[in-house]
Amino acid sequence: MKGTLAQVRSHERGIQLLMVNQFTINLGFYMLMPYLAAYLAGPVGLAGWLVGLILGVRNFSQQGMFLLGGTLADRLGYKPMIIAGLVLRTAGFATLGLVQSVPALLAASAATGLAGALFNPAVRAYVAADAGDRRVEAFALFNVFYQAGILLGPLVGMVLTGVDFRLTCLVAAGIFAVLGAVQLRALPARRGDDAGQAPGQRDGVLSQWRGIVSNRPFLLFSVAMTGFYVMQFQVYLALPLEVRRLGGDGTFGTGAVAVLFAVSGLSTILFQTRVTAWCKARLAPGRALAWGLLTMGLGFLPLLAATAVPVPAGGPGLWLLAAVPPALSALLLAIGTMIAYPFEMDTIVRLSGNRLIATHYGLYNTVCGIGITLGNLLTGAALDTARAAGMSALPWVALSVLGLVCAAAVLGLHRTGRLASPGAQPELATA
Repeated sequence: MKGTLAQVRSHERGIQLLMVNQFTINLGFYMLMPYLAAYLAGPVGLAGWLVGLILGVRNFSQQGMFLLGGTLADRLGYKPMIIAGLVLRTAGFATLGLVQSVPALLAASAATGLAGALFNPAVRAYVAADAGDRRVEAFALFNVFYQAGILLGPLVGMVLTGVDFRLTCLVAAGIFAVLGAVQLRALPARRGDDAGQAPGQRDGVLSQWRGIVSNRPFLLFSVAMTGFYVMQFQVYLALPLEVRRLGGDGTFGTGAVAVLFAVSGLSTILFQTRVTAWCKARLAPGRALAWGLLTMGLGFLPLLAATAVPVPAGGPGLWLLAAVPPALSALLLAIGTMIAYPFEMDTIVRLSGNRLIATHYGLYNTVCGIGITLGNLLTGAALDTARAAGMSALPWVALSVLGLVCAAAVLGLHRTGRLASPGAQPELATA
């Protein structure tokens, strides 16, 4: 931990502040999101496919609208978009705590996601621009703070949700409101390469978008990485629903869901920088990405194995079956993310040619957002179908296959040199 803090201090002030801010953002976010699926399926009484739709809408409006947020960040500067996103998320979280009708929940979920579309590309572009050739290290540190919020957020949320889930929503909204005010005052301004140009000197938005869309290696990489986010999101959808299916809606179920996020967050805090240093020293970026995706695909095998075990009628046996396989899956998903994430963020910058970085992050997550929406709808439908038909292994088989396919696709891009910087030779392309 001392080494991690020393690395943080070696970066620019803006990066340091954004790392701390990311911890606070995730504290508020993960107080609420781990328990939203169970709340929608339990007290609100929605079917599994509707739960998947509402959660998918949040992801689509966030990652699907990243292109808009990234473009605005490159043109107007990173700080204004960060502040605007925090204000909108404050409103979205407050609304989730005050409504129960499906249309209103969809609207609140969409607003919450759009907020992320405004501040997330700006934050990542800010970090990439200030970190320079230390991007991989900076994004590894960024993920430590990101996961620290995941570690603490569900624990705070468990306490608040034990009182009332609506209280959790309102407290999370308050955290975002305070964070927005702090960043408005303390975050240094930072502009992208296009933001400082006079309007007559800039390419038009459509021209910029056409240029990015014509970047074939970047688009292929974006499509290949959609599975990364579909698998990662199952910590919020499939795993909590599986815990609830076996462990019920009471205190045990709430605590077991919190364990999922504690496992993920603590493992990242302890090992992220070591994992990144090990991978950077031994693996080309493309191979590291492929290994991360493969690890995530294998992360669903504990749940697949658990389907072969008879479900106990109750007692410690049932509790172990409800908690241990999902926790192991959460751990493997976290390890896969630790391996892949810093290299994923760095690869996007390299494929962009260090130009219009936020817009490239935007289109990347727009492509991934479409995949997430479809993936969550299919996962929710698969969970309902599997339970009704007695085929409980089906969702876990499908998600494992998804990881294998995406890992093979990224490895293929790496071996053909498509993940190298434009005009450069791929580093260790056949290593």
